[in-house]
Amino acid sequence: MTLFEELKERGLLAQLTNEEEIKNMINEGKATFYIGFDPTADSLHVGHFMALCLMKRLQMAGNKPIALLGGGTGMIGDPSGKSDMRKMLTKEDIQHNIDCFKKQMSRFIDFSDGKALMVNNADWLLDLNYVELLREVGACFSVNNMLRAECYKQRMEKGLSFLEFNYMIMQSYDFYKLFQEYGCNMQFGGDDQWSNMLGGTELIRRKLGKDAHAMTITLLLNSEGKKMGKTEKGAVWLDPEKTSPYEFYQYWRNVADADVMKCIKMLTFLPMEEIRSMDTWEGAQLNEAKDILAYELTSLVHGKEEAEKAREASRALFGGGGNNANIPTTELTEADLEDGAINIMNLLVKGGQATSKSDARRNVEQGGVSVDDVKITDVAKVISKEELATGIVVKRGKKSFMKYVM
Repeated sequence: MTLFEELKERGLLAQLTNEEEIKNMINEGKATFYIGFDPTADSLHVGHFMALCLMKRLQMAGNKPIALLGGGTGMIGDPSGKSDMRKMLTKEDIQHNIDCFKKQMSRFIDFSDGKALMVNNADWLLDLNYVELLREVGACFSVNNMLRAECYKQRMEKGLSFLEFNYMIMQSYDFYKLFQEYGCNMQFGGDDQWSNMLGGTELIRRKLGKDAHAMTITLLLNSEGKKMGKTEKGAVWLDPEKTSPYEFYQYWRNVADADVMKCIKMLTFLPMEEIRSMDTWEGAQLNEAKDILAYELTSLVHGKEEAEKAREASRALFGGGGNNANIPTTELTEADLEDGAINIMNLLVKGGQATSKSDARRNVEQGGVSVDDVKITDVAKVISKEELATGIVVKRGKKSFMKYVM
């Protein structure tokens, strides 16, 4: 099986501008491709995961990735898929986020010896002269066509700022610059980026002529990647300080039955022969598949040692044996206590198992909280210093566990 055939079987490709050229370039290791990451937070999250895995797959086959960090486009904000305008970030915030991204990307992509590049579009976007940009690039874009783009249409009723309206031009200019300066001949992105990416392809054709057509190839990632990583507590981050390895493991361990094989195909590096043999699994076997998924992805992001610890903790909590020493733990201090004890609602908030005291109260009153397997329904319940000295395990709902100690 060729790499291109494998990408299709794994469900990673949704739309392509020129399939035959794309297939040949990828299979022969001749693609220099980019994927953009706007630094809107100080950590990558699960929504970026499929793009990172794809970059790794292509690099392993000899193709050259360019990780484009949006230090310039991040100053504007992408309206695609957003119902409201993004919060404006300062240059200092953006630079801090970029530094965090670089560290995390290096776990997936080999940047040594020029095997991959990491560039920042602030290097060319922030120094652009407005009038020169209008003359050089603005004439290549039809406002009528731009307004028909899905990324703008969904915002027209609520309001689209002129600032965000320029995002397509900025992203298109990125591909133009990467093509010229780094020989970048391919771009990848989520399906909400389709109009922006086609804009880049068209800009190169308009500026450099039809002879550039063979090198301006656009691929599109399946939209499933954009749907991943949202929980009731927010995003699932790749930074262990934001989402612990155990929480990361549990997120994948609890994916829906209908999604587990899809995730294994898209995100793991298990051979397709092995994955095909799992396609008929059902019932209890799906739990085994979820465990495989969770272990493989936690190993990829946090390393095998942390994946083993998370698996052990999960088995300890859910009755399959294992060492409960690896359960996520919150350490309390004297400052957290009042008269030598802590109220159950304060405890849930302290450990991040509830977003607020009112959220904690609701969970307790509805019978969704237990301490060492004993259900708690009294919001006045307190946990003593003596109990905390030996450690307690608090369960909230079916999936949230936390060990509390002093």
